[in-house]
Amino acid sequence: MRDVFVIGAFTTPFKRHPDKSFRDLATEAYMGMLADAGMVDGRDIESGWFGNCGMAFWGQNSIRAQALFQPLVEDGLFPERVPMFNVENACATASTAFSGAWKEIASGVQEVSFALGVEKLFSPEMPERMTELFNQCSITDQQDRLVVEMNRVGSLTGRVFETGPDRTLFMDTYGMQARWHMWKYGTTQEQIAAGAAKNHSYGALNPNAQYRFSMTKEDVLADRPVSWPLTRAMCAPIGDGAAAALLCSREYLAELPQYVRERAIKIAAVSFAGGKYRSLEEPGLTRIAADKAYRMAGIAPEDIDVAEVHDATSFCEIYQAEMLKFCEEGKGGEFIASGESGPGGKLPINTSGGLVSKGHPIGATGLSMIYELVVQLRGEAEERQVKNAEFALAENGGGVIGMEEAIASVIILQRQ
Repeated sequence: MRDVFVIGAFTTPFKRHPDKSFRDLATEAYMGMLADAGMVDGRDIESGWFGNCGMAFWGQNSIRAQALFQPLVEDGLFPERVPMFNVENACATASTAFSGAWKEIASGVQEVSFALGVEKLFSPEMPERMTELFNQCSITDQQDRLVVEMNRVGSLTGRVFETGPDRTLFMDTYGMQARWHMWKYGTTQEQIAAGAAKNHSYGALNPNAQYRFSMTKEDVLADRPVSWPLTRAMCAPIGDGAAAALLCSREYLAELPQYVRERAIKIAAVSFAGGKYRSLEEPGLTRIAADKAYRMAGIAPEDIDVAEVHDATSFCEIYQAEMLKFCEEGKGGEFIASGESGPGGKLPINTSGGLVSKGHPIGATGLSMIYELVVQLRGEAEERQVKNAEFALAENGGGVIGMEEAIASVIILQRQ
């Protein structure tokens, strides 16, 4: 395979954007991506990979990318006849789009491609849209099986599995995953709260974060209960946004101006794994994806300098730190609460604020992680900057099958 580089990356602010359409957000991300690469238009782009989950709820299905990009073609900002590939893969949608662009270049099919993810979840007129979208990220005709599995885990932990109208099915399954971990390893609600507080403090430094305020561990614990042990401050908010990345081959990069070459970030590994109804003692699918990614990059977990992980709830950061081998299994709570994943720690995680603070517009999330890590590796993260970072890892999961996600990606980036 050929070497592939990220030469442009951009994210819109993640927040509730009732005044902006899908087209507005996608255009902002696309033009921001080009500007970051020093380009005024996309004349050299040969393909595009577009990630989205919810446009059908707003009336547009099937040719979602084409519907948003046709005006850009007419304005001379996007080349004619370039194929756009529509991608949907639950919360891992944007990472899947990134993988598509990477594969085309790595295989030699294209020289320049891009990935863009966009989502609008906030719907004040029809709030049921939000719940419907999230709940379709499970296997809908196996809902009874999922409930049976959750009840089985609940019987072990002494906690009944319950759903409610004021939250999504995902928060309830995440709550059950957290309860099992607490029962098995002694993880505490205070440790989960410590991770949430750390990420809210990071988010306060991120101008693109949806929640830009710091919280203490006590603030997190005192917030409104969602699905025990999770409080609202431990859960990703509802919001809108878009993010994008421009990729190219080493050969194309060699012809670009020096300042672009100096800011280019190498893609060291892209790996995915699929979910299943697993035994409770079996490692999750992220472990499979991570092991493949470490082999592809030729590095070990201890070589990672900064990471973005899919903390749809703050418990997820604890669990994924274990699956990514940043710490021993069962020790994730101690690792996060110790400060090792915070500023000045051994391995800063979610310097963007993570999903709980930065936000989680489903179709854009994975690429917003890429943006944060590209900024970190370039040394452009300002107050959030991790010193001398060489390797960065993004973990992005989507959907639910039993006690794990339906799909998970691990992407490793490297500063040249």
